[in-house]
Amino acid sequence: MATIKIKQVRSRINCPKDQKRTLDALGLRKLNSVVEHESSPTILGMVKKVHHLVKVLD
Repeated sequence: MATIKIKQVRSRINCPKDQKRTLDALGLRKLNSVVEHESSPTILGMVKKVHHLVKVLD
């Protein structure tokens, strides 16, 4: 499968707990951190949930 890079570009402060847990599950702990995941429906759904906090690079 193809891989995608996800970068956290906005702060998680004042976000609901479920969005913070989604960022943790994606592996994004700090601002400007980048992680690489397989492009699966599960990961894409998680990205869609926090689309206002992250940016997909590839």
